[in-house]
Amino acid sequence: MTTRYSRRAVLKRGAAAVAAAAGFPYLIPGSALGLNGAVAPSNRITVATIGTGPQGCGVMNVFLGQPEARVIAVCDVNDLRRAEAKKLVDKHYGDHGCASCRDFRELLARTDLDAVHIAAPDHWHVPISLAAARAGKDMYTEKPLGLSVAANLALRKAIRAHGNVFQFGTQHRSERNFRYGCELVRNGAVGRLHTIRVGSLPSIESENLAPEPVPDWIDYELWLGPAPWAPFNQKRIIDQYWWHNYDYSLGFVAGYGVHYVDIAQWGNDTERSGPIEIEGRGTFPKDGMRDCAIAWDVQMTYANGVRLIYTDTQKTAEGITFEGDEGKVYVTLGRTESDPPSLVQRNLGPRDLRLYESDNHVRNFLDCVKSRAETICPIDVAVRSDTLCHLSDIAMRLPRKLRWDPEREQFLDDADANRMLSARPMREPWTIA
Repeated sequence: MTTRYSRRAVLKRGAAAVAAAAGFPYLIPGSALGLNGAVAPSNRITVATIGTGPQGCGVMNVFLGQPEARVIAVCDVNDLRRAEAKKLVDKHYGDHGCASCRDFRELLARTDLDAVHIAAPDHWHVPISLAAARAGKDMYTEKPLGLSVAANLALRKAIRAHGNVFQFGTQHRSERNFRYGCELVRNGAVGRLHTIRVGSLPSIESENLAPEPVPDWIDYELWLGPAPWAPFNQKRIIDQYWWHNYDYSLGFVAGYGVHYVDIAQWGNDTERSGPIEIEGRGTFPKDGMRDCAIAWDVQMTYANGVRLIYTDTQKTAEGITFEGDEGKVYVTLGRTESDPPSLVQRNLGPRDLRLYESDNHVRNFLDCVKSRAETICPIDVAVRSDTLCHLSDIAMRLPRKLRWDPEREQFLDDADANRMLSARPMREPWTIA
């Protein structure tokens, strides 16, 4: 930690000693750190954004709105995007103090940086997060997680070893209607839960891309990084294309659907576990740069008997439907509905189970950076939610029933399926070791 945290560290050690004597966990209130209203520069959490596309700048703007945070740097291999992001930061603070760099390694070497927001393309999420963990930085990493289960487990191991605060970018957990829907289900509003239906937008097809000269405003080799080499084309580096290419992602079975399977596990009380059986079918493009699943139907079974049916939105409404023997609760962006309608009019009482409450994902992350408490979507939960997407992809590619051991995080008696959990080959010098 830098010397800027010395006063905070003293306060936390004192609070920890009192808490230990009393036998309860501690949190440091913002008032103790001078975080109500104006915040002393010495108490601000310094943040940098890595990846300044639409998602990166969108979340960066939320960081800019937090008085106890200071965005001190932006990083992107795309000079044009990075310059626009720097303008946003400098305009907000009324100065020119925001640093700018192409290479995230240069940024992570800074001793005055506390936390990073990682919003690079999906194939970079784990490599950059690993480097951040080893550099002692806390991180808010966008969803989805890695390109393999092995990559996810490597990141979890590193974060546990280094004690970094980690927030996964599944921000629906910080939206009241999703939390309320899960609380209704966990408190028995639908009776015995037996089925969860999840619908996600699918990936889309495209043409093949012709090679183009690499412009001077991008470090294309660093954009590719650990991914296989491919000729440059401007479409390849924009979200709507790489989102759906298997070299850089799992497609929307993870990039979009992870939001909803995450909430499904929350409502099923299996957010730190997983299913025991899975089988599925998928449709993949026969040609074109975008080659991830454009349709799927995956079914998972949990040890508690609940079935999770995960499909694209051609088959199931976008969102999550919890079905029990006494009714249904449906949650999606901006609304919660039920059958019968009276279920969503229920007021939870003091004896009802209440879930972790957050109304702002960035705010929750910053609070946990200060307190060192677990975020609403920590690494253990992130890995479990992301694993559901990998299991779905594997089940589509090996169309047979698979048995999964959620404790060992391995398939049972299926060497081919277990090989698909392994880390993908990476171009030198990149590694997850």
